[in-house]
Amino acid sequence: MTEGEVVQLLSDIWHAGVKSVSGRQVVETALKSDPPYEPDLVIAVGKAASGMCLGALSSVSKYGKAIVVTKYEHVDDSLSDFPNVQIIESGHPLPDENSLLAGRAISDAIQALDSGARLLFLVSGGASALAEVLPDDMTLDEWQKKTEEMIASGMSIDAINAERKIVSLIKDGKLFQMFHGKEARVYAISDVEGDDIRVIGSGIAYVKDPGCEYATRLIGTNAIARSGSARESVARGFAVQLNEESLYEDVFDLAPRIVETLSTGSPGVYIWGGEPTIKLPDKPGKGGRNQSLALDIALGLEGNGNITVLVAGTDGTDGPTNAAGAIINGETCDDRAAAERALSAADAGSYLGSRDCLFITGATNTNVMDLVIALVQ
Repeated sequence: MTEGEVVQLLSDIWHAGVKSVSGRQVVETALKSDPPYEPDLVIAVGKAASGMCLGALSSVSKYGKAIVVTKYEHVDDSLSDFPNVQIIESGHPLPDENSLLAGRAISDAIQALDSGARLLFLVSGGASALAEVLPDDMTLDEWQKKTEEMIASGMSIDAINAERKIVSLIKDGKLFQMFHGKEARVYAISDVEGDDIRVIGSGIAYVKDPGCEYATRLIGTNAIARSGSARESVARGFAVQLNEESLYEDVFDLAPRIVETLSTGSPGVYIWGGEPTIKLPDKPGKGGRNQSLALDIALGLEGNGNITVLVAGTDGTDGPTNAAGAIINGETCDDRAAAERALSAADAGSYLGSRDCLFITGATNTNVMDLVIALVQ
């Protein structure tokens, strides 16, 4: 296969996995398989909120009002076809003024429901930053600084969300304490290890003590996405040599293990999922954890022409960049010293961009952590 054919193959396999957890698709499927539902209020929060809400509004026979809270530039224009939809775009990974506006809007809407009301709550990764209500003794500036420090320190998403639960007035089950209606149904797309509703979005959709009819269902996970990628690999005639969710360490610990597995492995496709961590310097450059992981893998594969690797976030973004990640091979690091400097400065994106290795997808309307797809020829 030519280099271009390999790049296209890995892209197709990655997209097949992401498509299997598309926000619109998985919500439509869930609503078709579950008992009919006519919500008085639909709330969708997270990076996949736009697609999830579209899946709901196109499937239910009747609804009252809908609120969509998502990241900037993640809104599907098709939402304009539906009446009574309020859209709030807000900050991620750092909350902003609109995050506070969104938090107040969804909490006010839930509290306004009467005792006979039905709520459909759709949540995906990113909800922790996108919607927030802070206590009176915490300013937005203080919370932004604290959030930035947690991200830069290399804390896992679970650890960061644990801190968010303590501070927030709508996380860890607190939002649903405001709901006094008849029935609530929650559909969740998970971006956390273990797929725990108490951790997704810092528990914004978690119900501690249901005072109503309540059901929650996971409809999108990293495992589902990896299965989608595996099916596409087999359909293309490639053996899947590995398929595991194990990317939960620092990128610089993961990279050499991935290199070792690929360098000693049999020909075929290798699939990893999860969400690595990375510690950032005081003034990081361009690129996120996926671009750093990709570049470090490229260093380890230097000179190996038989292995190509795609590393990308399923939400279509990697850190504060417009790239989901990168596609690399043994020829990517043609200047080892420059690549090492870029890694130490958290500037992998600049190096990879100069080599035309960035993987840019745009918003995907889902978020189930990251995928690494590799081909050994």
